[in-house]
Amino acid sequence: MRLTAFFHPLATRGAVTVLATLALAACGGTSPTRPETSAQPPLASSTSPIRVGIALGGGAAKGFAHIGVIKMLEANGLAPAVISGTSAGSVVGALYASGMNAFEMQEKAVALDETRIRDLQLSSGGLVLGQKLEDYVNEQVRRKPMEQMAKPFVAVATRLEDGERTVFARGNTGQAVRASSSVPGVFQPVTIGKYHFVDGGVVSPVPVDAARQLGADIVIAVDISSKARGKSPGDMLGTLGQSIAIMGQKLGQAELARADVIIRPQVLDIGSTDFSQRANAILEGEKSALAAMPQIRERMAQLQAERANAARLAQQKTAEAQYQTCLDSRSRLKKIADLARLDDSCAVPK
Repeated sequence: MRLTAFFHPLATRGAVTVLATLALAACGGTSPTRPETSAQPPLASSTSPIRVGIALGGGAAKGFAHIGVIKMLEANGLAPAVISGTSAGSVVGALYASGMNAFEMQEKAVALDETRIRDLQLSSGGLVLGQKLEDYVNEQVRRKPMEQMAKPFVAVATRLEDGERTVFARGNTGQAVRASSSVPGVFQPVTIGKYHFVDGGVVSPVPVDAARQLGADIVIAVDISSKARGKSPGDMLGTLGQSIAIMGQKLGQAELARADVIIRPQVLDIGSTDFSQRANAILEGEKSALAAMPQIRERMAQLQAERANAARLAQQKTAEAQYQTCLDSRSRLKKIADLARLDDSCAVPK
């Protein structure tokens, strides 16, 4: 076993390590690992389609709202091309990236039995082991590793030893989602190689930067995180969730500011463990995405205009360079003829 890390410049927390882990067998798959390259994607031309990326934030049972957002994006011809997810967002993101559409995910959500993803086990590290969640995700994605997904997908977690942001992009999908979803104090930390990982919401509540690194031209951020509203949550998981949200609030705001569009479904009143509200959460996701459509289309039109202008400038620059090369390569006789305006062998750029 070995651990391989690579570094990518990020605005959050200075130069943040984007780390990935290799070769740990679990659930018939390999451990989540890093992308094969951290190079920036090439600049798209004015005629190439705009790649829409979606960054799905954490929020426990509120995460069903992500399905509604994706459902409405698909209905409007704006299906995300790349997906990043933190915590609950990584669960929905994995299923969507595997090839499911929003309606299929909604059917899965309605039929979901909580006992399939919750395995209680008394431990000093947490009450929930998390193995059931890992197994469930791997079953739903047909045990495909992350690099074989139908769409590019990454899950963000936090390295417990030093608090570094960790982006999983290869290997065991279920294990990456489990690591990203391991709420400290509730889930036991996930061991991968020589490190332990907990919920990605601690360092990246809504993984905008991760979606951008996957090559998204436009990033739509879906924020379902709990906000401190002057009252105490009613249960332990709610308290822990709000504590995580408070810890990552400033860091999350800085990252959210780098999104092109932010969607905030009205799910703050849904409890962290209230699976009975899943249908309402999906509906709220649909409503908030529909309300954001004008802003999304405006941003896409702006980007298309920017590309078209850049293409025109590049074409003009090329034409001017070709004209100058033509002038410089003329014979002495043609240069003399040009003085008398008798030589038109070099076309003047328009």
